[in-house]
Amino acid sequence: MAYIKINKENFFHNLSEFTKKTGSKESIAIVLKDNAYGHGLELMAKLSQEFGLTQAVVRTYDEAEKIKPYFKQILILGDQAIVDDSCSFALNSLKDIEKAQIGSRVELKVDTGMHRNGIAIDEIEEALKCIEKKKLMLIGLMTHNRSADELSSELFWQQKNFEKAVGVTMSHVKNIRIHSYNSATSLRLPCNNQDTIRLGIGAYGYSELPTIYNTLDLKPVLSLWAKKIATRQLKKGERIGYGGTFIAPREITVSTYDLGYGDGWMRSSSFKPFITAEGLPILGRVSMDYIVLESTKEEVCIFNNALSAGKQLKTISYEVTTQLHEKLEQVLTF
Repeated sequence: MAYIKINKENFFHNLSEFTKKTGSKESIAIVLKDNAYGHGLELMAKLSQEFGLTQAVVRTYDEAEKIKPYFKQILILGDQAIVDDSCSFALNSLKDIEKAQIGSRVELKVDTGMHRNGIAIDEIEEALKCIEKKKLMLIGLMTHNRSADELSSELFWQQKNFEKAVGVTMSHVKNIRIHSYNSATSLRLPCNNQDTIRLGIGAYGYSELPTIYNTLDLKPVLSLWAKKIATRQLKKGERIGYGGTFIAPREITVSTYDLGYGDGWMRSSSFKPFITAEGLPILGRVSMDYIVLESTKEEVCIFNNALSAGKQLKTISYEVTTQLHEKLEQVLTF
C-alpha cells in the first residue's frame, strides 16, 4: 500500500527556525488539525512533544482527546465549548457563547477583516458580558489574518484592527493571552512580542509567501511513496487505463502502483500528466487505487515537496498534503 515518509530531522529543523524568531518553544502552538495537515496526528504530536512544544491547536475535541498526553494546553478551533482543564475553545460567534458549557475555558475570536469566523469588533463588549453571565473562563483573544501570504499591506490593516479589539477587550479583562500570528504572519513579522504563534504549514516545511519576501530555511517533512503491483509490456499504440487516454508511442514497459484518488491523490492530476519526484509522468487517468508509470522500480517517490507538487496541480501545498488519507502508513525517517 502507498505510504508517507516523515522526516524527523526536517521537522525539528523547521521548529528550530521558528523558535529563533519567538525566543522560546513555549510560545509556539503547533497546529495539528485535519490529521496534522495529512502528516499523521498522533505521530506529529509525539514529535512535537519530543522537541519540547507544550501547546497544540486542533479543529475538534475528538482530535484533542487523542493528543492530550503530549501537551499542557490545546486550543480547539471548531467545537462546542465544554469543561476540560487542558483544552480551551475558540468562540466564533455570539451563539457559541450561548451553547458553551458553564465553566468552560474559552478564547474569543474577533473578525478583523477575514469575514469568516469571529465576533465583530463592535460586538466585543456584548460578547464579554455574555461570557461573564455564562460564567465562562476567558483565557485568550485571537484573530486570523486573511492575506499574510499575499503581496499586499492588508496584513498591517488587520493588525491595526486587532489592536483596536485588544484595547476594547483589555479595558474589561486582564491576564489573557493575545494571539493572531499564523505561519505566514510569523514569517513576515517579528515574533518575540507574541504570547503565542499558531504554527501550521511552516512547521511542515512550506512558505506560500511571494518570493519578494524574506523567509526561513524550511525543509519539507513529508514525502509520498507508492509500491509496485504489476509490470507489463505494451506495444506501440496500446492504451492505458480508463478511457484509454494514454497511447503508447513505442514499445514500453510500465508498472501499476498502489496509489489513487481513494488514497487522497488528485484524479485531476491525470488531465495534465503529473511528473513525479523521480521525473516519471503518470500515464493515463488516475484510478481509485492505482496509477501507471513507465518504471519497474519496486517503490517510487510521487512527491517530496508539496509546494512544487502544488504548482504542477495548480493548488497549494496545504491541499496536497491535507487530502492524503489518514489510512496511509507513516514511516519515520531520521
